[in-house]
Amino acid sequence: MKSRALLLYRRTLDIIVVALMFIMVLTLLGSVVGLVFDFVGAISAVRQGIPSHSLSHGLIDSVARDLVIDVLSVFVLIELFRTFTDYLEYQRIRIRVLAEVGIAFVLRDIFIGLYNHSIDWPQVLALTVLLAVLVAARMTAVMDKGDVIKS
Repeated sequence: MKSRALLLYRRTLDIIVVALMFIMVLTLLGSVVGLVFDFVGAISAVRQGIPSHSLSHGLIDSVARDLVIDVLSVFVLIELFRTFTDYLEYQRIRIRVLAEVGIAFVLRDIFIGLYNHSIDWPQVLALTVLLAVLVAARMTAVMDKGDVIKS
């Protein structure tokens, strides 16, 4: 009875993870398509042109900012997708992979904040400390080969 319940539990988890992976693939494809549309829109906005150099520079800067944010967000989605595929393959979540997702997410926030000039030094310091902890966790997991959390 216990082994049947455990088998049912694992199959249910597998179905849920596969459904989440399907949603993640659709989200990732939608993000890439949206990125392409944003890029095409940016090109056409720049081609229409604005006579003043300072205004066109502002337009290019704002368009580039949106494109950078979109690209960084796609990288975070790719890392999350990798986590789900890793879980399906090994039936466990590895610390190394979780640390890599965290590193990508923290780097995204730092880059966006610095690019938008909207992040203060205490926030940069806190995110840098978090980044150092995540990098240390990843390095430890890779060196110890003990990078497994059983589910």
